[in-house]
Amino acid sequence: MAFRNADVSWFLHSVAGSQPPRLSQMDPIISALFFLLHVAAADCTGGPLVDVIIDRYDIPRVCPREVQTEDFIRYHFNGSLFADGKKFDSSHDRGKAFISQVGLGRLITGMDRGLQGMCVNERRRITVPPHLAFGSIGAGGIIPADAVLVYDVLLLDIWNAEDKVQSRTISKPETCTRTTAPSDFLRYHYNGTLLSGETFDSSHSSNKTYDAYLGQGDLIPGMDEGLVGMCVGERRIIIVPPFLAYGENGYGTTVPPQATLVFEVLLVDVFNPKDDLIVEVKEVPEGCTRRTVAGDYIRYHYNGTFQDGVAFDSSYQRNSTYNTYIGMGYVIRGMDKALQGLCMGEKRRITVPPHLAYGEEGVGELIPGSAVLVFDIHVIDFHNPNDAVEIKVTHKPQECNVISEADDLIQYCYNCSLMDGTLLYSSDQFNSPSTTTLGGNKVIQGLEEGLSGMCVGEKREVVVPPHWGHGENGAAGVPKSAVLLFELELVELQKGVPEGYMFVWLGDGPDPLFPAMDLNGDKEVPLEEFSSFIMIQVKEGKGRLRPGLDSDGIIKDMFDNQDLNKDGRIIEDELKPEGDEESEATKRDEL
Repeated sequence: MAFRNADVSWFLHSVAGSQPPRLSQMDPIISALFFLLHVAAADCTGGPLVDVIIDRYDIPRVCPREVQTEDFIRYHFNGSLFADGKKFDSSHDRGKAFISQVGLGRLITGMDRGLQGMCVNERRRITVPPHLAFGSIGAGGIIPADAVLVYDVLLLDIWNAEDKVQSRTISKPETCTRTTAPSDFLRYHYNGTLLSGETFDSSHSSNKTYDAYLGQGDLIPGMDEGLVGMCVGERRIIIVPPFLAYGENGYGTTVPPQATLVFEVLLVDVFNPKDDLIVEVKEVPEGCTRRTVAGDYIRYHYNGTFQDGVAFDSSYQRNSTYNTYIGMGYVIRGMDKALQGLCMGEKRRITVPPHLAYGEEGVGELIPGSAVLVFDIHVIDFHNPNDAVEIKVTHKPQECNVISEADDLIQYCYNCSLMDGTLLYSSDQFNSPSTTTLGGNKVIQGLEEGLSGMCVGEKREVVVPPHWGHGENGAAGVPKSAVLLFELELVELQKGVPEGYMFVWLGDGPDPLFPAMDLNGDKEVPLEEFSSFIMIQVKEGKGRLRPGLDSDGIIKDMFDNQDLNKDGRIIEDELKPEGDEESEATKRDEL
C-alpha cells in the first residue's frame, strides 16, 4: 500500500532536519560504520531515537552512483513495525517496485534520509523513529501512534531528470573507415539489462540481429543517440535513462515502468540507402592489356564475409572458381557492376550494400536480410565468346623456309597452364617432345591453331579461350571454361600428305610410270623392286610418304593395292586399270 496526504499516506512531506553525509567517496564498510556510530551517538542516553538507523547489510562491490537529493529511485521494500515485527506493507507482495523522488518530501522524512547514499543492488535496513515517520497520529489504523518503523529496502534503479545517455566503448577495431550516422541502417546484437543487472532481452538468444534505421524514430530516443558514431565490430555499453527509454509505461512484462536500461551492443553492419559499391583494388598485375567488359565470361575465386568479418561463403573451400557472364544479370547487381574493368590476376575487395545484393529478404539461413556483403576476389581468367586464339611469337629462327601446316608430322615441347600461372601439363613430364599430325584432330582446336605456321626452333605463347579448348565441361585436370596458356617450341617437322593418302608426288611423276618402276627392265615389279622405287623418289625429294607411320607397311599396302591378281608382282596392265583407278591405286589409302 502507498498512502499520500489525505489518503492517510505514510509518505509525508519532509520536515526540517539534517541529512546524513554523502558516502560516494567512502568505502561501503566504513560508510556503514559511520551510520551506526551516528545513530549510537544520537541514542547514547538510552532515550527514544532521534534519527534514523541505517544498517547496510549487503553492499555491492561496485557502486558507480549513489542516491542524492532530487534523484528518482525504483526499489522494493518490506515495511514492518519495530515493536512486534508485524508487516504493514510490501512492494514484493504487490509484485511491483515502488518509484519516487528522494529529498523533496514525497517520502516520509526518515526515508528521505535513509535512502541517501544508497547504491543499486544494495540492501539496507532503515529504522525510522516516529517523529520522522507518522508521529503521534499514526496512519489509517495500520500504523499505530508513536510507532518505530523498519524498512528492508533493495534499490533497483536511480536516475535524475538531468541525466544524459551514457556510452562507453568496450572494444573497437584497429581500423574504422566509417562510423554510424543518422539515416543509416544498422544491424547489431545486444544484451539488454536493467540497471540492477536483470536481463530483459537479448538478440543473441534468438541468434538474429536487431535491424533498424538510426535517427528515424525506429528506436527509443536513447538508442538513437547512443548508437551514433559506432564502427562495425565495436562493442559499446549504452545506459539509457527511463525518460529516453520506455518511460512510465514500461514495455510489456519485460521492462518495468521508469526503468533505466543498459545495452551491451555489438555493431555488425551499417549502410545507408544512398550507398554505392565500394571497390578497393588490392593488387593489379603488371602489363595489364585487357580488362573485363559486359558480355565477358569470368572465372574468379572469392571469400565472402559480412562487415564484421564473419564468413558466409568461399569458392576456395569448394576448390572451384565461380564462373559467370558479366553484366547479364547472372549475379547480384553489385557484383555485375564490380566485375567490370578487371585484369587477369587482379585482386579486389568489393563491398556491396544490400540494395545491390540480396535486399531485405537475404538468402535463407546463409545471408540475413539487409546484410552488407564483402567479397575479396581474385580473377583467374576471363574471355569473350567471340575471342580468337591469341598467338605471340617469343622467338623465331633467322632462317625459316619451311613452316608447319595441315598433314605435317611435328614434334613440339610445351607447358600448359592456367592464366594465373598454375601449371597443368608439360612435355617435361614425359621426358620427350609430344608428337602429332596437324589437321588430324589429335589436339584441341586452339593448340592446332597455335602450332600451325611455325618454323623448327620457333617459340610461341598461345592463349586458348575455352571454346577453342576444352569448353564448358573442361577435361581431366582442366577446369570448366578455363582459358589456357601454352608455351610452345617446335622441335621437328616432317612434311605430310593429304588425309587419306599414303604417298604423293611433289611434282609431276614419271610418264610413263611402269618403265620407271621396272628398275631391272624385266616387265614385272615385285615388292622389293617396288619398295626400292618408292624410297628413291622419297630420297630424291620427288615424292613423300605419310609421316609418322611405318614406311615398309605403307609401301606394302601400296603394293597390294596395285597387285590386282595378288600374284606378288605388278605388271604394266595392272598399273593401268579402267577410268581413274590409277590415281586411286597409286595414291589413296584404301584400307
